[in-house]
Amino acid sequence: QVQLVESGGGLVQPGGSLRLSCAASGSIASIYEMGWSRQAPGKERELVAGLTSTGITNYVDSVKGRFTISRDNAKHTVYLQMNSLKPEDTAVYYCNYSDPFYDYWGQGTQVTVSS
Repeated sequence: QVQLVESGGGLVQPGGSLRLSCAASGSIASIYEMGWSRQAPGKERELVAGLTSTGITNYVDSVKGRFTISRDNAKHTVYLQMNSLKPEDTAVYYCNYSDPFYDYWGQGTQVTVSS
């Protein structure tokens, strides 16, 4: 079992920044990927950013140049730095961990971008 604890969501004005954190604990594999997805009301969940154990990143087009995913391998923690936030970024953000055998999701953290 792997447990994921997310933090860092909240309310921010358009143009502002937030940093999300997700700490993994438990039976963590030597090779794993972590990422962030989001789900807005009435919409399907979409992958926002992903990061492999070798450092390869991928982003959904709508956040490229604004969001940065990173990880601290020693702490088994992944971060999502979100800059220049827009109202359309409002959603529940979910952390995801996956290894060759299992896939886990965090409980989600709300991000609201509004003036």
